[in-house]
Amino acid sequence: MPIPMTVEGEESLRSELQQRKGALRQEITQDIAVAREHGDLKENAEYHAAREQQSFNEGRIQEIESKLADAQVIDISKIPPGDKVLFGVFVTLLDVDTDQKTRYKIVGEDEADLKAGKISVMSPIARALIGKRVGDAVLVVTPGGEREYEIDQVAHS
Repeated sequence: MPIPMTVEGEESLRSELQQRKGALRQEITQDIAVAREHGDLKENAEYHAAREQQSFNEGRIQEIESKLADAQVIDISKIPPGDKVLFGVFVTLLDVDTDQKTRYKIVGEDEADLKAGKISVMSPIARALIGKRVGDAVLVVTPGGEREYEIDQVAHS
């Protein structure tokens, strides 16, 4: 199944992959070699920690490679601007109850960062917004209950 991601998300994963395969992998290998020099491996905490770190790093490399292989990179700059909510756009929402405005960018799962205003396309709010237009009212079911928003603005940047 294709994994949607933005151009920035793909670049970020490729950068992480390069760092993990290069510098981090070498650093871990050095840590293992140093720990081996300390003697008995059965009771060598440094050695076990370094091996655990190596295992985690190799697992993450496989995970990133898999995601990149299945990636469907969506470049929003190649889609004409409009008032429809799509993957990769910025959406400004007006909370109907509080009149508070919130701005989100709809991104892939790996890119989601609520503090940075990036929500996963798989989140309840993004799923409720996709396909709607400016002025539409949207009812979002969240763990805290139902919230009603009005789509105030859609922007590509």
